[in-house]
Amino acid sequence: MSEDRFIEIEIKLSRQEDLVESLNEMVYRQQRKIDELEALCAALARHVQNATQASGEPRPGHEKPPHY
Repeated sequence: MSEDRFIEIEIKLSRQEDLVESLNEMVYRQQRKIDELEALCAALARHVQNATQASGEPRPGHEKPPHY
């Protein structure tokens, strides 16, 4: 192989490594955001459950519509 061919392969490899690193960083940030949102949803569910239990009212899904 010629020297130019080796240089071309090294350039392609370098670009692929940069791309993989960028994608890895993006996946890491997305997973952090997912973890944050899951924790927020869990806290919200606990808050709603505690508020419902404290008020003694039935959950909205179990209420009869007003026309019954």
